[in-house]
Amino acid sequence: MAGLKELRTRIGSIKSTQKITSAMKMVAAARLRRSQDLLAKSKTYYEGLLTIAGRLYKEVKTESKANNTEAVYPLIMQSKPVQEKFLLLVLSSDRGLCGSYNAYVLRETIRRIEELQRDGKTVKVLCIGKKVGDALKHRYPDVLLDTLVGVGNKNDNYREVEDIAEMLLEKYMLGEFDVCEVIYTYFHSAINREVKCNQLLPFELNVDLEDPRYDDKYGDAFYEYDVAKEKVFSDVVFMAVVSELFQMLLNALTSEHGARMTSMDNATRNANDMIAKLTLKYNRLRQGAITTELIEIIAGAEAL
Repeated sequence: MAGLKELRTRIGSIKSTQKITSAMKMVAAARLRRSQDLLAKSKTYYEGLLTIAGRLYKEVKTESKANNTEAVYPLIMQSKPVQEKFLLLVLSSDRGLCGSYNAYVLRETIRRIEELQRDGKTVKVLCIGKKVGDALKHRYPDVLLDTLVGVGNKNDNYREVEDIAEMLLEKYMLGEFDVCEVIYTYFHSAINREVKCNQLLPFELNVDLEDPRYDDKYGDAFYEYDVAKEKVFSDVVFMAVVSELFQMLLNALTSEHGARMTSMDNATRNANDMIAKLTLKYNRLRQGAITTELIEIIAGAEAL
C-alpha cells in the first residue's frame, strides 16, 4: 500500500498533468472555432467554382452535340485508358494527443492499399502529416513516397495547397500515376467525424444538364468570354481541383482540432476522478495514522 508521501506526490503530479490537458483543451477549442469559420467561408467559394465549371462543361457538351463532334475536355478531366497506377494522398496530423483520429486514418489507408494490391494495382502513398507517415514507413516502406510535415499549420495557406495540386497535376501529366485518391477525415461535428476516400484526379464534374443554374444566362446575368472558352474551362477546372483539395485539408484540420479538444476534455475529467479517489484514499490513511497515534498516546498516559 502506498504511503502518505507517495500519495501526495502522485496527487501533485496528476494536478500538474490536469493543468496541461485543460490548457490544451482550451487551445484546441479556439483553433476549432477558427477552423470551422474558415471551412464554412471557403465552402461558398468552392461551390461557386463548381457552378462555373459546370456551366462551361454544359456549354462544351451542348456545342459538341449540336456540331456532331466529340467534346474535348481539359486533360485534368481525361481518364487514362488503363488505370493501373494509383497514388493515395493521405491527410493526417503532425502531432498526437488527439484520440483515435490518426488511427482511423491509418486503418482506412491500410484497407485501401491492400484492396488495390489485391486487384493487381500499383500503389504509392504520399502523406501529409507525420503520424500516419511514420506508421506506414515501417509497414509499407516500398509504398510510401514521402511525408510532408507542417502543411496547414496556418490553416488558411491556400497557396501552399495550390503548390501541392500543381505537383500532383505535373505527376499526373507525366504518367507517374493514373488515379489520385485522397484519404481524409470529413468534419461533421466536434464529436462526429468520418474518414473518406475520394478521387481527386482525374477530376470528375457531376453536372445535371437540366439544372438552369448551368445555363449561360441564369437570372439576369449573361456570360461572355474574352479568351478561348477551352482556356477558361481548363483554368477554372484547375482552380476547382485546388479548392476541393483545400476543402479536404480544412476538413482534416477541423476534425483534428475537434478530436484533440474531445481527447483533452476526457483526459481532464479522468484526472479529476483520479485526484478525487486518491485524495479520499489519502485522507483515510491520514485519519488512520492520526487515530493510531492518539491510541498510543492514551495508552501511554494510562500506563503512567
